[in-house]
Amino acid sequence: MNAKKIRKIFENIPNFFKTAKTNKNMQNLKILNSKEVKRVRKLLNEQFGFDEKLTFVFMLSKKGKLYIINRDIEKIDFEKLRIDSAGLYFGKLSETDLRLSIEGSQIIGPKANKNILEINNLEFKKWLRGLDFNINSSLNGFVIVKHKEDFIGCGKMNKNRLLNYVPKSRRLININN
Repeated sequence: MNAKKIRKIFENIPNFFKTAKTNKNMQNLKILNSKEVKRVRKLLNEQFGFDEKLTFVFMLSKKGKLYIINRDIEKIDFEKLRIDSAGLYFGKLSETDLRLSIEGSQIIGPKANKNILEINNLEFKKWLRGLDFNINSSLNGFVIVKHKEDFIGCGKMNKNRLLNYVPKSRRLININN
């Protein structure tokens, strides 16, 4: 994907991240409208070849964290609520790409058809410990990491090095054979 395409997709990026004016009674999450959801779907398609329709409501935090939640959330009046998170953390949204969470990769992975990196048992142990490691691959950018039949997260390939984004709180210290 070239820079011109990226610019075209995000011509109105300030509107994409626009949230309600802050005051102590307002929410910290914004429900994405159909135009913004379409941009998320386009990113999923371009990055991972995922072209399925997701039936969730997408919510975006001020820090770019993307959450998914059941459509019933639309029935709730948020005017007097201050909410920092709701639903399932799906990934981190930036101007040019989407980094999926572990759960996001498990939702998208089975239907994705590109940028899937399969790792072996030794690399899997490194991944669970939160380590970055070298791996021979022609992939570049964010990839869905897969071990055997399991989708285990999203990493970033950079010059044959896989950068690990497993949160510290979810890393394993001791891994037995």
